[in-house]
Amino acid sequence: MRTFRFSWLGALTFIVLLFVISPFIVLIPSSLTSAKFLSFPPQGFSFQWYAKILDRPEFIDSFIFSIELAVVTAIVATILGTLAGFSIAKHKFRGKKIVNTFLLSPLSVPSLIVGIAVLIYFTKIGIAGSFLGLLLAHLLITIPYVVRLVLTGMTSFDYSLEKAAAIVGAKPIRVFWDITLPLIRPAVFSGFIFSFLNSFDNVTLSLFLVSPQQMTLPLTIFSYIQENVDPLISAVSTAVILLSLIPVILLEKVYGLQRLFGMETNSH
Repeated sequence: MRTFRFSWLGALTFIVLLFVISPFIVLIPSSLTSAKFLSFPPQGFSFQWYAKILDRPEFIDSFIFSIELAVVTAIVATILGTLAGFSIAKHKFRGKKIVNTFLLSPLSVPSLIVGIAVLIYFTKIGIAGSFLGLLLAHLLITIPYVVRLVLTGMTSFDYSLEKAAAIVGAKPIRVFWDITLPLIRPAVFSGFIFSFLNSFDNVTLSLFLVSPQQMTLPLTIFSYIQENVDPLISAVSTAVILLSLIPVILLEKVYGLQRLFGMETNSH
């Protein structure tokens, strides 16, 4: 029988979580209202605002563009971040700590500063407002997540398996593909998911680099709010939230978030 024990840390955590999710408690019901204006509690019940999303081509086009950008970003970030994390974890070389700090540094710099810096630099080399510029900017903020997760996955890696494969004559590339990669697959897959979500939901960095012909969905939502305040924006935002939850739930079901982040403890 487990006994309940009051904890000030637990109470504070609950209050913080309640504060974080409180906008969703208002947002989702307000998207189901039958009224023509935002209201909470909602007046009536209707899915009409979700149906009206399909009548707004700017949302559909920006959604498709965001998906394309996020998929390309996630694939490239996963490949580069996996190779970088694997090299840092396995090999010893001069300046290893500096390289590690450099790769993770975008996580510690405010996105606003990164956006301004990238805009100035990309304008000088002529790729500001292009898909390539937006892709490189998103890689800048997503690769660190892959590197960190791969480094976490490599902490419990059994290097004797690689040595055994090498002893029986397997080449380094074969050892990496058949032994190393399958063992760190949960970390690689989670890096892909987090890269996708960070690219898809990014606002601050994309704000400096998008063009009128290439608008991401979050920025289209932001632009729509400037001129309209109606339940349609609640419906679009709710749809984005639900779509973003799908990869996280999949990740939890397949691998388990606690195990991926090294928080699972084994009892013997």
